[in-house]
Amino acid sequence: MKISQAAGNVCTVSTTQKQKKDNSGESKIIYLQGTDCVIKSQASLSAFTSYRVGGAAEWYAAPRNLEALQASLEYAKEHDLAVTTLGAGSNLLVSDRGLPGLVISTRHLRHSNFDPQTGQLTVAAGESIPSLAWEAAQLGWQGLEWAVGIPGTVGGAVVMNAGAHNSCIADMLVSAQVLLPNGTLESLTPAQIGYSYRTSSLQGSDRIVTQATFQLQPGADPAKVLAITKEHKQHRLTTQPYNFPSCGSVFRNPTPYAAGWLIEQTGLKGYQIGGAQVALLHANFIVNRGGAKASDIFCLINHIQQQVQEHWSILLEPEVKMIGEFQAVC
Repeated sequence: MKISQAAGNVCTVSTTQKQKKDNSGESKIIYLQGTDCVIKSQASLSAFTSYRVGGAAEWYAAPRNLEALQASLEYAKEHDLAVTTLGAGSNLLVSDRGLPGLVISTRHLRHSNFDPQTGQLTVAAGESIPSLAWEAAQLGWQGLEWAVGIPGTVGGAVVMNAGAHNSCIADMLVSAQVLLPNGTLESLTPAQIGYSYRTSSLQGSDRIVTQATFQLQPGADPAKVLAITKEHKQHRLTTQPYNFPSCGSVFRNPTPYAAGWLIEQTGLKGYQIGGAQVALLHANFIVNRGGAKASDIFCLINHIQQQVQEHWSILLEPEVKMIGEFQAVC
């Protein structure tokens, strides 16, 4: 079976796979012949989310190149497996019950190219946004200073329209390359992606971001760009909790209010369910104080929504993406 790329490269997937058990005697490891794809069963996802919670993936793959990614998708198609894409897991809450189907992590898809002729930066989906911000600053390229505190990867940032300090991905994106379910590649403009506040048409779709191209402004004094980047980082450190695992901002800001202000005014700072707590430093953060379960965080999110709606008649919309099965009643 062949999977064609837009550039004409071919990744061949054998219809037979090698399987073996790991040392536990329970988990399976599948090697797709002709590729470097490795698919594991019952892989814990808690290590792959910034909350450090979540159950096991029925199947898990972390491809290191486009061919391996395509092969993983083909395997899922052949075995009728639902596919969930995972980046840095920084804006995600995975159920304690885990996820069925195949979870594909793009965190190992990494490459970057700074083109001084065009001022464009092309990067793979697994590249770290904060690392890119520092690298651009050191080169004297302006445009990513605001992103130094975004704890995620390029792929997730493109899908969620990540932003801070009145800037966002949509403002600088030239194009995004996505992989379709049939294994082909497509290039999308920001208009085609349909951006709005902290979301896009890619969210919840079956298209996987593989790389993106951003427009930056080269030629500035690196010292000045670094100084601004450091200011943004310091602002994050002093206003947001980084001492405990979290997903970043939990709720979208309902115009004209800030979600954190509404939560704080409702008296919920420090409120705790199990190991999950409304952060004392910033009320729009829920932190894992240690030993939290995904269900603790889920119930705390529900409690905050109920209390804010009761006091302000505003239903806060979660920014964090919750996947898997959660109990409707806490």
